[in-house]
Amino acid sequence: MSNNLHISYDLNDPGQNYEKVAEAIKATGSWAKIQKSFWYSNSSLTAEQAVNAIWPAMDKNDSLYVVDATNNTAAWRGISDEVSKFVVDKWMK
Repeated sequence: MSNNLHISYDLNDPGQNYEKVAEAIKATGSWAKIQKSFWYSNSSLTAEQAVNAIWPAMDKNDSLYVVDATNNTAAWRGISDEVSKFVVDKWMK
């Protein structure tokens, strides 16, 4: 089964290795770069699996947000507690 993943990220100083992150995203499946830091991937991975695959290419001060539009799920790293709580509270309402 293929999942439609929308992948968004911010690379913050220091670091910002866009090429390394792009390679990690491309490895998740068939992909299209929609905007500078927003990608689409048709993937066998779940949102959580994609985050786990991409996050090692990023720095701890970066942020990553993946939405699986096929299964209506999301996963993220480096997002503030306030925003994380908001998304969790509002996701299915």
